[in-house]
Amino acid sequence: MTDQIDDLPALVAALIDRTPGLEMQAFLGEQFDAGLAWVHHDPGDGGLSLPRSLQSLVDDALAAAGRLSDWHRNPMGIGMCGPAIAVHGTQDQRARYLRPIFTAEEIWCQLFSEPGAGSDVATLATRAVPDGDGWIVNGQKVWTSWGALADFGLLLGRTDPDVPKHSGLTAFLVDMHTPGVEVRPLRQMTGESEFSEVYLTDVRLPDAARLAAVGSGWQVAITTLMNERVSIGGSVDPRSSGPIADALETWRHTRPHTPVQRDVLAGLWIQAEVLRLAKIRAQQLRTSSGTPGAEGSMLKLGSAVLAQEIRSFVLDLLAEQGMIAYDPDDPPQSRDGDNRAAHFLWSPSHTIVGGTSDVMRGIIGERVLGLPKEEPADRGVPWRSIPRGA
Repeated sequence: MTDQIDDLPALVAALIDRTPGLEMQAFLGEQFDAGLAWVHHDPGDGGLSLPRSLQSLVDDALAAAGRLSDWHRNPMGIGMCGPAIAVHGTQDQRARYLRPIFTAEEIWCQLFSEPGAGSDVATLATRAVPDGDGWIVNGQKVWTSWGALADFGLLLGRTDPDVPKHSGLTAFLVDMHTPGVEVRPLRQMTGESEFSEVYLTDVRLPDAARLAAVGSGWQVAITTLMNERVSIGGSVDPRSSGPIADALETWRHTRPHTPVQRDVLAGLWIQAEVLRLAKIRAQQLRTSSGTPGAEGSMLKLGSAVLAQEIRSFVLDLLAEQGMIAYDPDDPPQSRDGDNRAAHFLWSPSHTIVGGTSDVMRGIIGERVLGLPKEEPADRGVPWRSIPRGA
């Protein structure tokens, strides 16, 4: 392994040298084939079986060469579904899905939340029933990010209603174009439709679409959610970037300022810097453990709360200009405050997506502070016997 680590800079340099002018998708394919997509994955799965920490060296070198990740085109796939497939998938599944996930040739969504199963995902009611050598799925999902754009979805379905809720779940890889899959975009208060509700009616899936063993869906879900929380709150940005950069820029372009506003801005900048340093520390911890842990919940909570505070402060600075309407179908890229209203309207979602802030606080209390776990009323109760809303 030491030889591979020493050779890593040369591998990155060789990738850059042999791909001048290559368009993004083709370049990402070359990166995957070179084992530089996720260096901690096995060879053939986009990696080189190296420590996870070395990925930052690869990414920094590629960014310096003008080769940026296509993460924003496929965040659910690259940040959540891909890692779950890498951990739980068969060799055939990894070979089929990981490369087009990384290149963003195939966009993914996550089919977990339901109208009656949001924060407590394990209570979900979507049923997957055996049918010959496959499965028939019926149910409804909601708050599905990128659902209207997705080619595939990672689905949690209930395969055994007669065992406790966490034990009767199974994960499936669903082609979103399969007959019986209906996607309905949801209009948000920003005017956009980044979320969808998804109806599954007699959707037939082959058993090859099953991810991991029957009944092990909760383990797949934990892998996915831990990576999701790191993906949402764990990326390390340069100092004074992200939402706080918007606050600083708005400050420079607005007048007059009060001493109270100056104090608020200084406090927000300090919080942003503390969060940035915490992300660096968490990244080091993930390197030593190899998998995301409770630190992802800490960072997700901190990022969500801070984003709301910053977006609210920005609108306060803009005063009446911050209330100017904008066209969600053609968001202006100017610096006059129009799209800052959209950021403000969007900011409450940070406290919900990927697990609510209260769920994050519960995880931190139990896994970081060592507080006693709250005993659930439905522990050991078969899912079928748990009362559910109409």
